[in-house]
Amino acid sequence: MLPISGVYEVAIRVKDLSKAEPFYTEVLGLEEGLRDESRNWLFLRVGGQAGMIVLQEDKGEWATQHFAFTVEEADIERAVEQLRERGVKVNGPVYHEWMPAKSAYFEDPDGHALELCAPVGGDA
Repeated sequence: MLPISGVYEVAIRVKDLSKAEPFYTEVLGLEEGLRDESRNWLFLRVGGQAGMIVLQEDKGEWATQHFAFTVEEADIERAVEQLRERGVKVNGPVYHEWMPAKSAYFEDPDGHALELCAPVGGDA
């Protein structure tokens, strides 16, 4: 087995970078790392140095994807409130006993299914 300890970077295709960028930076609070003008890509830091999301503008046709962001259990309720205050339709949080985790689900402007996932240490 390889000693993989996590996922560092995920690429997300978007139709219009100028519409996706404010959602990921202002609504989700991700921090700009690098802007690649030649490819129209934007690298965003997730959780400081914990990893990156790369928004890749692609005007073609592609399927939407699902991505989950980790949050602390103590923060998930407030995170859901903050999303709703910004006009984002959110389902949850819901408790998944098999994980165990609390999750909240919502979409980005391109219809990607996003999730906030808060691992829990015991019964919810």
